[in-house]
Amino acid sequence: MNIKEYMAARRDYFDSKLKNFLPNPDSCPEVLLQAMEYSLLAGGKRLRPILVLAAAESCGGRLEAAMPPAAALEMVHTYSLIHDDLPAMDDDDLRRGKPSCHKVFGEGMAVLAGDALLTHAFSVAAQGVNEDPLRRLAVVAELAKAAGPIGMVAGQAMDIAGFGLMDASQVNHIHRCKTGALIKGAVRMGAIIAGAGAKVVHGLTQYADSLGLAYQIVDDILDVTETSQQLGKNPGSDEKKGKQTFVTVHGLEGARIMAAAETARAVQALQALGGDYSLLQDLAEYIGRRYA
Repeated sequence: MNIKEYMAARRDYFDSKLKNFLPNPDSCPEVLLQAMEYSLLAGGKRLRPILVLAAAESCGGRLEAAMPPAAALEMVHTYSLIHDDLPAMDDDDLRRGKPSCHKVFGEGMAVLAGDALLTHAFSVAAQGVNEDPLRRLAVVAELAKAAGPIGMVAGQAMDIAGFGLMDASQVNHIHRCKTGALIKGAVRMGAIIAGAGAKVVHGLTQYADSLGLAYQIVDDILDVTETSQQLGKNPGSDEKKGKQTFVTVHGLEGARIMAAAETARAVQALQALGGDYSLLQDLAEYIGRRYA
């Protein structure tokens, strides 16, 4: 199958199993579970869990074994979107083509839904029957690193603190944390749960580091070239808030050149590993050329 067919198939596989990883309705307040489900099950590209699954497959792992880390990572990503949309953060009313969580359930419940998804994610990441417990422990540690104060949250904090005052290197660093950390974590978690060796994990880390930056650059391009219906959120919101993006710093054509360069670096990292990583290469080339 081609890469679009692969992504659709893995997205369907992931979505068909995702609800099973949520708390039992008997053990969780109904309104809290409704708010969690509203955002988590709203669809979307599912890029991060697809990367977990693809990395695991590329390293000889089983899809079933990769589902808990994939679900956990999507829970963390969804929590970040819920909190991102709050009035205290980006104040966005639209997410994945639907009203944001706080517009439906109120700000307080949206905060709690995000908190619940974040904390529950670590219980999910630790799941697994046949996998080496040390692998599961490494996956949990990887998730914490990607999501926390040296990963995604660090990027969010720098984004707020540097509002409108960032140069090109700062924009680059922020997005390696804010967006790139979870993408890098996705690839590493997939490789780890599959039992990949240190050399392979290192090479895939280099791949994912460039892939995460390429993804964000393309997102910034799409933010000024597509409509809210195409994006599932309001376009141009960062620029309207005075935030620096790859497009505002480098211009549209400069951003396209950067996206192509980072995509090429991701592919080169795979080629340096040897072996068959054509699936991950196809994913990188698709992600890096979404604006084309």
